[in-house]
Amino acid sequence: MSTISGRTDPVVRRIAVADVVDALGKGLRDFQALPFYGLAVGAVYAAGGILIVLCVTALHMTYLAYPLAAGFALLGPFAAVALYAVSRCREQGEKPTLGAIVAAIRARSEIGWMAFVAVFMFIMWMYQVRMLMALFLGLHASFTTLQQFINVVLSTNEGLAFLLVGNVEGAVLSLILFSLTVVSFPLLLDRDVDFVTAMITSVRAVVMNPLPMIGWAAVIVVLLIVSALPFFTGLLVTLPVLGHTTWHLYRRIVEPVVPVP
Repeated sequence: MSTISGRTDPVVRRIAVADVVDALGKGLRDFQALPFYGLAVGAVYAAGGILIVLCVTALHMTYLAYPLAAGFALLGPFAAVALYAVSRCREQGEKPTLGAIVAAIRARSEIGWMAFVAVFMFIMWMYQVRMLMALFLGLHASFTTLQQFINVVLSTNEGLAFLLVGNVEGAVLSLILFSLTVVSFPLLLDRDVDFVTAMITSVRAVVMNPLPMIGWAAVIVVLLIVSALPFFTGLLVTLPVLGHTTWHLYRRIVEPVVPVP
């Protein structure tokens, strides 16, 4: 365990699948105890997804709806920061208020840098999608309707190759971002550390616990996909439960700071 500028690096612990299940139970209880905050954050996040779909529809670019919706999920960890603050307040026996939540987030400027990382990955994903379209479907590929795009993708060899490579690439980017953020966002909210240390700690957590962490990532992906199908309305419940659970998982993974007597 090293120290930089008098700070002690967070200590990562090994966990089991049972710890993930226990964290999920605690996340559900947090949502049940304080549903207003969860529903509010879920509603804002769902509204963002709906707005994206409406915008690409208005611009006659509905073929981008799927990659945009998939990329939008990359921003979930940042959207859940307020939920981490709610779980933290409840854990400490305090009653969360909107003012206290906003103040806690604003007091941690490094969260903004982590948000930049998440947005950067989203932009990279969209650039990759456009590049793959050019490579597999043609440099000037353009589709007037979503149905036309689906027909080309599912009925041609080039389209199927685009779908396969795009999904594999998306899975890789999602895994990278998951590894960088699953612990870093709650850690930055909880402690005065820089965002680089937070990302390193998050990656160490995944590397030390590959089975439970990759399993948790798979659960997140499945739940987000299912939640997005009914026009993002499922996110009203799914996002807050995932957010609260991530906080409790962070508590399991990173050893708490022991006060110096």
